[in-house]
Amino acid sequence: MNRKLIFRMLGALLLIEDAAMVPAFILSLIYQDGDAPAIALSMMILLLVGGGLFLGLKRNPDDHLRLKEGFLITAFGWLLLALFGCLPFLFSGTLPRFEDAFFETVSGLTTTGASVVTRFSGFPRGVMFWRATTHWIGGMGVLVLTLALLPKLTGRTAHLVKAESPGPSLSKLVPKTGATAKILYRIYIGLSLTEFVILMFCGLNPYDAAIHTMSTAGTGGFSNYGASVAAFNNPLVEMVITVFMLCYGVNFALYYKFLIGDHFRAFIRDEEFRWYFFLACGFIVAVTLNNLSFYSGNLLTSLRYSAFQVASVMSTTGFVTADFNLWPASSQVLLLIIMFIGSCAGSTAGGMKVIRVNMLIKMSRRNIRAALHPKKVDVVRIDGKAVDETMLSQVALFAFMYGALVLLGALILSTSAPYDTLTHLTASLTCVSNVGPGLGFVGPVENFAGYGIVGKFTCSMLMLSGRLELLPLFILFTGSAWHKY
Repeated sequence: MNRKLIFRMLGALLLIEDAAMVPAFILSLIYQDGDAPAIALSMMILLLVGGGLFLGLKRNPDDHLRLKEGFLITAFGWLLLALFGCLPFLFSGTLPRFEDAFFETVSGLTTTGASVVTRFSGFPRGVMFWRATTHWIGGMGVLVLTLALLPKLTGRTAHLVKAESPGPSLSKLVPKTGATAKILYRIYIGLSLTEFVILMFCGLNPYDAAIHTMSTAGTGGFSNYGASVAAFNNPLVEMVITVFMLCYGVNFALYYKFLIGDHFRAFIRDEEFRWYFFLACGFIVAVTLNNLSFYSGNLLTSLRYSAFQVASVMSTTGFVTADFNLWPASSQVLLLIIMFIGSCAGSTAGGMKVIRVNMLIKMSRRNIRAALHPKKVDVVRIDGKAVDETMLSQVALFAFMYGALVLLGALILSTSAPYDTLTHLTASLTCVSNVGPGLGFVGPVENFAGYGIVGKFTCSMLMLSGRLELLPLFILFTGSAWHKY
């Protein structure tokens, strides 16, 4: 195991996090809310530790990163980012308890959006901005950002992207992984700037527009208002955020194909996108019609709130404009289904991913047909191409592990707070799927503050596991990961 290379990469990640705090520090100086010293001290610690690891361990040009090391860097990297990222909360006294600060930072970096913040009035604006920034850097992936800025940091960088990127497989846009990372971030920045400008035109001030743009881009859902997007009571703002939430749930490779000349054919030909599009439309229609009686038969009002919440849950953003805890039970079940499914692979969203659900459905259909025609050779196809049986086995195993982790998380959470079963189950599911709000006592107008230390750390690990798609963190607990070869 190349420990020097691992530590050097971890140092680079901490330096990236240090640089990401700069805008929050500048805002803390502008607004003078008293949080500037806390952010400055956090940045100094990150600079010393990250710089020491990165500059103190010189890279051997012959060093190459292996897949196992890529998984270890990913797992330890995200844990370190959360540990150091919570320092502004601790030093400013905003969240003085470590378990709360750690939970909030993990929720931000994993773009979950679950929160333990109970007081928004008087919240320092610099720290609040850092809270939203964690969504933005976590959305596309911190390692992807690092490779975009430092593409020659190590050889075989595809292992890092593979370990961090959401989805069953990695698709490089161009031969070099560093160049792919740069392309992804250019698209990410372009979409973010577009949303920011549009929200400004809709009447939001620059600070509010920036907070909600970063939270939408990372599909996280942190707001600087306790009522979330509902605080604006602006249908135009809700419509813009709805569209962008769905856009960030699309595989970013399709945007690249669109820009290089494929235009809308790139989306039409992609089977996962077609499933995603029709699922989103179908659930919006179903929830809208189902909520008609709740909104006194007003179709436009039902559509306004239902479309926003379906987009928010399906993209795993977690913004709120309505308390869906009060909606009909069937509407809540529909939201739970799309909370489990999530969006596309290669997006900033969480969940199982549409492509995996597609594969599981096709595998089930194949098994049913095999019972009727056992001698017939049948293959699963995606985009007209046969899917390798190894890939299908991995998808089935992932689905099993995903469900098992949700149930295990719910079991542990049930020992941490005297809530009902629905609360514990949806709290676990929303953490693994990186959605944010659940049902019951962790619903859209509630938060996770009621859980004890064990519950908050359990939720933190569930969020990290879901964001990294299980394997990197699971590998930490296998003996072979620590062998020299």
